[in-house]
Amino acid sequence: MTTEYAIDVIQNMMTTATMVVAPILVVATVVGLIISVLQTVTSIQEQTLTFFPKVLAVSGVLIAILPWILRTIIDFTYGMITQMSQMTN
Repeated sequence: MTTEYAIDVIQNMMTTATMVVAPILVVATVVGLIISVLQTVTSIQEQTLTFFPKVLAVSGVLIAILPWILRTIIDFTYGMITQMSQMTN
């Protein structure tokens, strides 16, 4: 395995991982920001208030995009398995 090929494999792996995790992180961040703004406006300083809306939002996103996540991970894995012969050279 050449250095360039190893870098390409790692870059592909990191890109796939980022694509899979990004929607979940974005939703959790946006929901947390909205709840924080609402807490500031209403002067409610309860730290545990953000937990339940984040759990609901992240669960909803996971249910909605789970087929896409699985397809992306399966495609990546299939690509890695088919390229294994090149990795041993």
